[in-house]
Amino acid sequence: MTTPEKESQVRELKEKLLGAKAAILTDYRGLKVSDMTALRNHLRRGKIEYRVVKNRLAKIAIQDTPFSTLDPFLSGPTGIAFGYDDPTIASKLLSQFSRTSGSLEIKAGVIEGRIYGKEEILAIAELPGREVLISQVVGAIASPLVGFLGVLRAPLVQLMSLLEAIKTNKEKG
Repeated sequence: MTTPEKESQVRELKEKLLGAKAAILTDYRGLKVSDMTALRNHLRRGKIEYRVVKNRLAKIAIQDTPFSTLDPFLSGPTGIAFGYDDPTIASKLLSQFSRTSGSLEIKAGVIEGRIYGKEEILAIAELPGREVLISQVVGAIASPLVGFLGVLRAPLVQLMSLLEAIKTNKEKG
């Protein structure tokens, strides 16, 4: 590969990194071509891009980016999954594929500027999706408010019941 080609690859890789919310490194050793195709198709469902990279070029591309903390993990066969939307989807899809294939190994990743090791990436993969988490938080916030409204309404309901009982008594007697 000529120097201009390498410079072009570094530039392209850096652009992808700067546009990504998540970048997860994997060791693809043991994956056949058909497995790699299946992996890419699996990741495309979540709008995740997967690239096999040369470590030397990747080390140059991550310099002066939020992904520079990945440097120690750039050894051996390396692929990078780029997540552009929901930063947790890449970890979920890679974890699923890793369990089913047995050959793909997650090394580490940076999600929204913070580095995570393999175990942390796998733990993130077990979290519910963003929409579910948001609805759980909203539910947790709304629940005490609904209870509080019930407490505020209780005296009014009791007063209405008392007035209704007085009205009924006056009509009878």
